[in-house]
Amino acid sequence: MQNGMHTDTERCVRAVQSKDARFDGWFFTAVLTTRIYCRPSCPVVPPKPENMTFYPSAAACQQAGFRACKRCRPDTSPGSPEWNQRADLVARAMRLIADGTVDREGVPGLAARLGYSTRQIERQLLAELGAGPLALARAQRAQTARLLIETTALPMAEIAFAAGFSSIRTFNDTVRDVFALSPSELRNRRPKTTVLTPGTLTLRLPFRAPLNPDNLFGHLAATAVPGVEEWRAGAYRRTLRLPYGHGIASLTPKSDHIACRLTLSDLRDLPVAISRCRRMLDLDADPVAVDDQLRTDPVLAPLVDKAPGRRVPRTVDEAEFAVRAVLGQQVSTAAARTHAARLVTAHGEPVDDPEGGLTHLFPSPAALAALDPESLAMPRTRRTTFTTLVGQLADGTLHLGVESDWAETRAQLLSLPGFGPWTADVIAMRALGDPDAFLPTDLGIRRAAQELGLPSTPAALTARAAAWRPWRAYAVQYLWATDSHPINSLPV
Repeated sequence: MQNGMHTDTERCVRAVQSKDARFDGWFFTAVLTTRIYCRPSCPVVPPKPENMTFYPSAAACQQAGFRACKRCRPDTSPGSPEWNQRADLVARAMRLIADGTVDREGVPGLAARLGYSTRQIERQLLAELGAGPLALARAQRAQTARLLIETTALPMAEIAFAAGFSSIRTFNDTVRDVFALSPSELRNRRPKTTVLTPGTLTLRLPFRAPLNPDNLFGHLAATAVPGVEEWRAGAYRRTLRLPYGHGIASLTPKSDHIACRLTLSDLRDLPVAISRCRRMLDLDADPVAVDDQLRTDPVLAPLVDKAPGRRVPRTVDEAEFAVRAVLGQQVSTAAARTHAARLVTAHGEPVDDPEGGLTHLFPSPAALAALDPESLAMPRTRRTTFTTLVGQLADGTLHLGVESDWAETRAQLLSLPGFGPWTADVIAMRALGDPDAFLPTDLGIRRAAQELGLPSTPAALTARAAAWRPWRAYAVQYLWATDSHPINSLPV
């Protein structure tokens, strides 16, 4: 599937008529007769083709005067895979908008992060998404408001503030415009069985099927840093450092969604917390497109067929992941966890966990830059690598974020002492989210390649892997899965 799918009317009509959920989030169907917009898989009888028009975003539908369907709730469909698989300006802008940048810093803040003028960004977003940054942020605020209305007992005034609205009136008007219901009508439609726990939000994170949870949650659980992360009763739990405070996320794989429980110190962080959890679990991926491409290689095809829908386990904090990648250089998973746990106990910020298992936020780059290098139990060369990295992260010389340019950042990482291709590529894959990052020097990958009869030298394997582009990071997950390492299976 490619960018601009909403312009291919025939293909969109076919997707709507077959109620194909794979296309949810790729485009939205606006119905001219009812003035309602839907996701492609909407369960109602499809409208006549001449009454359908297609838009690339919910914000564009709203801007054109259409309201969200009450049956299929198009605002809750997975995000477009475009924004996580592309590295251009529009994709980076969309990742920042999802991370709440426009609400916190305005459009000028968005432009400053991307190094373009506000006019250039508005023009490009409008051309591709039919809506500018303010309209896209407004659509996200409406969705946050709906979640809070339906999953909490909070007063509407608190919800308006938490969702990022400047006034109750704007909140009321927006909810009515987007959902054709007042906030109190939305609350009254909530199922009577909903159990509300004060201070905790319970929601469902949708994804495109299939999703294989084994390597996704297995990896996060096997590498979990004590105090910051844990696997408990079938859920991966971790602390979150957020713009307005901190949070704890609990994520449980289910057959058709991820059950998500969030405890936040400031509700304004809700959209960011959701966005980061989705990103960590790679929930906006298009597994059918990825797997179809990898199946064209006869060696990978059986691996894909055996367990389709593998995702790339990512992170909720890019700087944290980079620090942990350095701690993990040339040591076992257990040793890396021990190193990280020591840093967390000594330099992390304490948090209260109502369930008792989590104790700290992972230390910030500033806290790590201030520590005495002699206190680090690691070889001198790795100590230099560590102190250079945290120093550059702390002073802003190196910035790792959702908007990072993958190629530029990778080159910047490779210029740091002690950073070879493996460290730079694992950060590109799991922190920056580059779907084509590849690890030909990784020991597990070379072992898998040898067993499968693929070339095992880095140069020859890279040449062979050209056929897997632009999804080499997913090929890595399938190759890793040939091993019996605990990262490849759900803990019991």
